[in-house]
Amino acid sequence: MTTASKPLAIAIMGPTASGKTAAALEVARHIPSEIISVDSALVYRGMDIGTAKPTAAERAEVPHHLIDILDPTESYSAAQFREDALHLVAEIRQCGRLPLLVGGTMLYFKALREGLDALPQADAEVRERLNAEAERIGIPAMHARLASLDPVTAARLKPNDAQRIQRALEIIELTGKPMSELLAKTTKTELPFTLLPLSLEPSDRSVLHARCAARFDAMLDAPDGGLLKEVQALRARGDLHLRLPSMRCVGYRQAWEYLDGEYDLPTLREKGIAATRQLAKRQLTWLRAMPDRIVIDCIASDATEQVLSQVRRALDQR
Repeated sequence: MTTASKPLAIAIMGPTASGKTAAALEVARHIPSEIISVDSALVYRGMDIGTAKPTAAERAEVPHHLIDILDPTESYSAAQFREDALHLVAEIRQCGRLPLLVGGTMLYFKALREGLDALPQADAEVRERLNAEAERIGIPAMHARLASLDPVTAARLKPNDAQRIQRALEIIELTGKPMSELLAKTTKTELPFTLLPLSLEPSDRSVLHARCAARFDAMLDAPDGGLLKEVQALRARGDLHLRLPSMRCVGYRQAWEYLDGEYDLPTLREKGIAATRQLAKRQLTWLRAMPDRIVIDCIASDATEQVLSQVRRALDQR
């Protein structure tokens, strides 16, 4: 099947606070569309404020998918996302609508575009044992162990990147082979649709940083207690902890630690904003590795209109 004959889907990517949701809604107001969330945090129920989840009004205006599909005790992999996204794109196209894949979890976009790797699924027992060991000896020591077993993977991970270090050690334990060796065997697969990659990126990073700060402040100041009350409710369940992927999301970890008494409110704000900026930096690094993306300045006054224009142009060329 040639590229021109394949159905079209749109990727609206970008760092946090770049206006992805607003751009997607603008497209959907002019072109019959449905939104597929590409966000590893929006999958969780009960986590609305800290994830900047689309409002009830926005979700009523345009159909949204892959939001509120899991309990915070569960995990969601890039492999699961790819399977769900492929199924949803086909369903949306069959309904005569345009699929909009919108979000900032770049690993999910990579899995969708390039296919899956040869890595095993997570093993709860192994993961829990590694978590307990990390608490006992510390993440830097876990990183040192990884360096002795898989120096290639260890070299690209920061010594404090707990989640990825433990995942790499889990893979070695499950397969007896280093992650770097298994990733080398990954083969790309062709998508059954044409994906137009639109990327909202700032021409001035300081403006994005200001948006990140305003976004976190808005979460703290949201009605009915904001982010802190949301995290209090999650803690009160009694079955959640900071080792879970859901509770490691930006904002939630910092709020949890504040409620543990580890620091005061100004420090919570400082750490939350810093973590949000670091997330944006990582997202931009991922995006720069996609040379075919169409970059739109997210701080331009007409950014949403530019996204719509690119979508219309792609549709007109088919």
